[in-house]
Amino acid sequence: MKIDDAAARLEALGNRTRLQIYRALVRAGHAGMPVGRLQDKLKIPASTLSHHIKTLVSVGLVSQTREATTLICHANFDSMRSLVDYLVAECCADEAGCEDAQTAA
Repeated sequence: MKIDDAAARLEALGNRTRLQIYRALVRAGHAGMPVGRLQDKLKIPASTLSHHIKTLVSVGLVSQTREATTLICHANFDSMRSLVDYLVAECCADEAGCEDAQTAA
């Protein structure tokens, strides 16, 4: 992962509302959650929710699918794992004798 991609994802999650949205989607699992249910659960106005979901989609943390008239949001678990892996990739890299350290690209 490139540092700019990691920074964009972390910036998106740095907003309280977006973090709440993302956590709710992570909790929903692979089935995801309809936008209307997400709105009811988090008590967020539709326009505000749409704005924040758009940001999460733009950085690859969330995807959306349509089932008839229902828009379903899904946490992108691969993207989340990639970000976490990037953050821990150089764990202890500067520690003398650390054999498990890797270098992030």
